[in-house]
Amino acid sequence: MVILTAMVLIAIWVGSRGGPKANTVNASETTRSTKASASAGTPAAPATCLGTPSSYAPGVPPNSDCHNIYAADGPNQLSTTVVNDPPRVYVPNLQSNSVTVIDQATNKVIQTIPVGKQPQHVVPSYDLKTLWVNNDKGNSLTPIDPQTGAVGAPVAVDDPYNLYFTPDGTRAVVMAEALKRMDFRDPHTMALLHTVQVPCSGLNHMDFSPDGRTAVAACEFDGQLLLIDMTNGQEKVLQQLKVGGMPQDVKLSPDGTVYYVADMQVNGVHVIDATSFRELEVIKTGKGAHGLYPSRDGTKLYVSNRGEGSISVIDFSKRKVAATWVLNGGKGSPDMGGVSADGKILWLSGRYDNEMYAIDTATGKLITSPIKVGREPHGACVWPQPGRYSIGHTGVMR
Repeated sequence: MVILTAMVLIAIWVGSRGGPKANTVNASETTRSTKASASAGTPAAPATCLGTPSSYAPGVPPNSDCHNIYAADGPNQLSTTVVNDPPRVYVPNLQSNSVTVIDQATNKVIQTIPVGKQPQHVVPSYDLKTLWVNNDKGNSLTPIDPQTGAVGAPVAVDDPYNLYFTPDGTRAVVMAEALKRMDFRDPHTMALLHTVQVPCSGLNHMDFSPDGRTAVAACEFDGQLLLIDMTNGQEKVLQQLKVGGMPQDVKLSPDGTVYYVADMQVNGVHVIDATSFRELEVIKTGKGAHGLYPSRDGTKLYVSNRGEGSISVIDFSKRKVAATWVLNGGKGSPDMGGVSADGKILWLSGRYDNEMYAIDTATGKLITSPIKVGREPHGACVWPQPGRYSIGHTGVMR
């Protein structure tokens, strides 16, 4: 009865919206150029032009640019749904059981929100109207209205390590890591629809094909990737690929030909052919490669190297590292976050330094001293972000 009541309250609340020890990191950084080998050679030109609308899964919005899956994510291309949302950064603090809210205009902390146990990520909903805090060990999701800042009643959800939404908007996908399953839920109330057991350990991050029919997911504890059929009502694991290491974040290339998969043990990024589902190469970036974020113009991929305090910048067209930004001699721990709406700032949590970094994407330098937050900040959400809809995580927009 309690769970049902919470779901009803959340449905009403959402519907009310319109259409270890901390180290000090200062603003002293160095930028160094570096090269990465590319055994696969020059990337091939896309053959399918991201598919055609007729090939998309029912309900998946067609892309306006057949050569760039992130065409709707350009600088300041804000949906009317979010254009009046105040610019904030929402930082889940894993060990503080809280979310720190930072004003992007002043780079100051303006609020601390108590949430459930071990919040992992803050995830924008498909319709861009709600930010869901993933309280992993608290077995709940806490909704935040990004327009008003109102915090809703938590919804009971098993093991929500991470959260995604199918590109047709019909299902939320909870990555129940400890339970080794994907839970498909109503995208508004989070009522359980059905469950898919996965043959791997450490299910964590995912991204979708351009047509929305399949997805590639990472399993960090046994070095596997999964190719998953995401057809509504027919969801199942199609293939498994052993890449070794400890795979983390997953991002599709703008042209839809390959998936990039960060790996904390390989210290780089796996490049996976999106058609054949085989590994093409590994691009070495830095120790503890973890988060992946496309630039607003769709030409670069920012890779956070959590184990060495650096960010690698991969040129999408060449599949090579063009530059590496080093934070204070590598003493920081850049983890997860996102790019500002105008594309000028890369926000990343400092996982083991209890702080947030705001990095100038033109120079690779901190624009301000690191901002102190709670203990072990993880999947921070920069909001608002450009895009028509969200497929989850800390803001994978299309």
